[in-house]
Amino acid sequence: MVILVMGVTGAGKTTVGKLLARQLGCQFLDADDFHPPENIEKMKHGIPLTDADREPWLAAIHMALLDYAAKNQNVALACSALKQKYREKLAAGLDMRICYLKGSFEEISSHIAHRTGHFAGEAILAGQFADLEEPDDAVVLDANATPEENVRVALSKPNLVPQQKR
Repeated sequence: MVILVMGVTGAGKTTVGKLLARQLGCQFLDADDFHPPENIEKMKHGIPLTDADREPWLAAIHMALLDYAAKNQNVALACSALKQKYREKLAAGLDMRICYLKGSFEEISSHIAHRTGHFAGEAILAGQFADLEEPDDAVVLDANATPEENVRVALSKPNLVPQQKR
């Protein structure tokens, strides 16, 4: 099973994903680690990524997820996965469940203003909100709640937790 922790930049995906993986005893993957250098440079300069930019990135993540599935290992994946078609590419052939970290532009902008060391800043936030297609089939988490509270909420959802961890 793959638990996708999704949302716009600054929503807290990595923090929640790592905590969730630790609680479940599963592998954690950060989609940011799969970006080619060109994508990172674009985002550093506030240039939104196109679907063409995202294609090899999504393919690389999907291949990694398939490798873990072949080993029968569960994964928590932190990934923006802003559009439904991106989520479908990531989920192809896999059992994927979704946690969506939801917050307003103002709330997320405030998060970004207080973080350091990340290549994606506020300059791409408007484009991310413009691209965002909220999922219908997700556990919705509050991007303003603490990461620990969001993990508690996620773990309380029986359809989200892998069978052996209930």
